[in-house]
Amino acid sequence: MLALPSERAIALIDGNNFYVSCERVFNPKLIGQPLVILSNNDGCIVSRSQEARDLGIPMGMPFFKAKHFIQSHGLQWLSSNYTLYGDMSARMMHVLAEFSPDQEIYSIDECFLDLSHMMTNQALISYGKTIKERIDQYLGLPTCVGIGPSKTLAKLANHIAKKNPQFEGVFAWSTLPAHEQLHWLQRIAVGEVWGVGRRINASLEQMGINTVADLAQANPEMMRRRFSVVMARTVTELQGISCLAMSDIEDTPDKQQIISSKSFGQEVTHLQHLQEAVASYICRAAEKLRAQNSVCQYVSVFVRTNPFAQNQTQYRNQITIPLSIATSDSRRLIKAAFFGLERIYQPGLRYKKAGVILSDISPAAQQQEDLFTKIDQKKSAQVMQTMDQLNHLYGANTLTLAGTGATLGNVRNWRMRANHKSQCFTTRWDEIPLVRS
Repeated sequence: MLALPSERAIALIDGNNFYVSCERVFNPKLIGQPLVILSNNDGCIVSRSQEARDLGIPMGMPFFKAKHFIQSHGLQWLSSNYTLYGDMSARMMHVLAEFSPDQEIYSIDECFLDLSHMMTNQALISYGKTIKERIDQYLGLPTCVGIGPSKTLAKLANHIAKKNPQFEGVFAWSTLPAHEQLHWLQRIAVGEVWGVGRRINASLEQMGINTVADLAQANPEMMRRRFSVVMARTVTELQGISCLAMSDIEDTPDKQQIISSKSFGQEVTHLQHLQEAVASYICRAAEKLRAQNSVCQYVSVFVRTNPFAQNQTQYRNQITIPLSIATSDSRRLIKAAFFGLERIYQPGLRYKKAGVILSDISPAAQQQEDLFTKIDQKKSAQVMQTMDQLNHLYGANTLTLAGTGATLGNVRNWRMRANHKSQCFTTRWDEIPLVRS
């Protein structure tokens, strides 16, 4: 089975504890401190520093269960700041694109680069260190680099680089002889393999497949019959044969449905507050719709009360509104959403969540006109384009619609709790860090 073929060299670059690292770039006092980042409404832990991990704090733990660490171990906590994380991710991916013409952005903090035929095997470690150092120099973000002949092995190489300090954050399979490659595969549990979830992991262990080496030695055809073609490809990739092609992020298919929904920071009773929330979600969804140059034919609105408040009347409902002409204009979408919301709203209830769904999405270039409409489609597109450009240039919600409730001095009671959120240091002029000397 080993040594692994080396015709390809695929690198996976992964940001370490990405949300935590983004916060530490702008607040160095947090370096070395146990720190957790919380989910929407400050509910659960979604990112942990290594110091917090060492305290035994698991991912997804409700924050109230970890609060005792604040007094006993000086645990620091912050509300999630997805605007900051998204912008830092975009900057990191832009820097990484300089190292290869073939890039696949896999997640907010992970990126594949195809380094095939660009260098000899002995130069891979040096190149990986250059990538890691460049990200640290330009952005201050710590990363790990794993390099292998397939995506699956690149993922495992990244895991080894992250868990073993002696590799200084960079590990490449091709630099090891066959017996050392096998040694590492035997040390890694099969559950660490990319795509092996909890249920599949349990089934594999029942078959006596406990390590990555065990899975790599399995028969791909037998695994296809027992599980799926995806598992067969995983086995083949572990054997060093690349089955998963690099896909350019620009080739990602357009979304066929766009959902925008969040739980409220506190329960909402008034229709006006529900309308503000729904209008805000429509603006966010419509911006995504326009970003892929699409329009939608249907708008759905849903609301629900708090399912955990057993002493309250429970209610949930959804309504779908067809549009006479498919559109991406936030104003028309909000009007349709309000029409639906008024029909499912019931006074006297305490609502905990609302959301919108844009569906029957098609390319804007294929949009059909209506002989009886008085809507100026060209003017509508220009208005939305101007709004998107200003928000991209000066920060989200620089220009928005009055229906969202984002007026001066207006307190939007429905907004999520984010009582300890850092500033949007890189995307808002009024929150740029100040340096005094």
